[in-house]
Amino acid sequence: MLEKKELCLIYGGSISGTLINAIVKGINSLLELGRSVGSAIRRGFSGNLCDF
Repeated sequence: MLEKKELCLIYGGSISGTLINAIVKGINSLLELGRSVGSAIRRGFSGNLCDF
């Protein structure tokens, strides 16, 4: 068992795998959003729209 003084000297890791995974998913979401918006703008200017 560690004593209270020893527990106070323990430092945790700075970046966890969960944090890295969340950052990567956020970046991928932003890239996908940019592709969607860019595609919509391009289709709007070219007049290549779907009619329902």
